[in-house]
Amino acid sequence: MTKLMSKGFMFPSSSDCGEIYHHHRLNLPGICSFPNKWVNLSCLPSLKLSSSCLPRTDFYGRRLVINEGVSKLNRRNSQVVDITAQMSIGIRKAQKWWEKGVQPNMKEVNSAQELVDSLLSAGDKLVVVDFFSPGCGGCKALHPKLCQLAEMNPDVQFLQVNYEEHKSMCYSLNVHVLPFFRFYRGAEGRVCSFSCTNATIKKFKHALAKYGTDRCTLGPPKGLEEKELLALAANKDLSFNYTPKTEEEPILVTSQKEVQDRTPNIESPLPLPLPLPITSTSSQTAKRDTEKEAYATSGR
Repeated sequence: MTKLMSKGFMFPSSSDCGEIYHHHRLNLPGICSFPNKWVNLSCLPSLKLSSSCLPRTDFYGRRLVINEGVSKLNRRNSQVVDITAQMSIGIRKAQKWWEKGVQPNMKEVNSAQELVDSLLSAGDKLVVVDFFSPGCGGCKALHPKLCQLAEMNPDVQFLQVNYEEHKSMCYSLNVHVLPFFRFYRGAEGRVCSFSCTNATIKKFKHALAKYGTDRCTLGPPKGLEEKELLALAANKDLSFNYTPKTEEEPILVTSQKEVQDRTPNIESPLPLPLPLPITSTSSQTAKRDTEKEAYATSGR
């Protein structure tokens, strides 16, 4: 309770003792007036003057307004502002379910070019591409187990593709079922692809154990297939450029010299000697000699 003191309020003198002033309530909140002989203490309803001596004074009361209601309103407004600020801070700090428990070998893909580059730069590592959607209940239920498997297999790279943010890219890659997974390994390219849920997690574990063993593939990593790269390049919604590979032209051989020039390490076979030409006279002489020999052997 607020107590007001006025400058004109003086302690009673000896001549004024015994006079009792009555307390009149005017029901005017926040207003106090002190007349000459009558005291109006509407702002002090709990004050009792039944057995006290009040002085006479020349002070005529003035109206004093206390803005208690305004201060309370400001306090309420400040509390509301603090609560809204705390709520906004709490909403900003809230993590999305696909961001919880993410391991260092798990990365979210933001574009088609990033997906292609990640597959090509993986080398001989096994890469698992996870296609998920924020509104998919199966994806949400499977996410904690995927984080556990990623923690148990630090050599495997997990790439997350948000279906809602990259629908056009998923259409080009023929992904229409969620959750969906694709496994890529070095020069072999895509080794398997399937859809599984929390109930069929054994399929995922089997593929991880089969293709996650240490191996060395010959040649550079393949990544996406040729038709998938062409489909991404043809998609107008994506900023992805790809130049198709040209097939090697067949080698046309027109002479033996070109063969020797193209294959210098291979020895060419030597040509066989040609038979000598036989004249008419020599052939007749040879015929007579053979006939004589035949008669002599027969005894004629």
